[in-house]
Amino acid sequence: MPYLPVWILLAAGVLLLVLLLVRTSGVLRRFRRTVSMVSTHTQDRTGLLRARSAALRVAVAERRPARGNQ
Repeated sequence: MPYLPVWILLAAGVLLLVLLLVRTSGVLRRFRRTVSMVSTHTQDRTGLLRARSAALRVAVAERRPARGNQ
């Protein structure tokens, strides 16, 4: 019977470890989803910025007179 407290403490420790792992996995899942959303949003905004920059370069190039016409 002297092993009974050890087994009870061991079972409580394993139960606590399982609960912490489940909780941590939930937090990590939410964090991963948030990182994915932020990454997608940032890539979208970067793509729009690149498109605007390209359109601006085309507009500036069209405003300049052609060198052959001078």
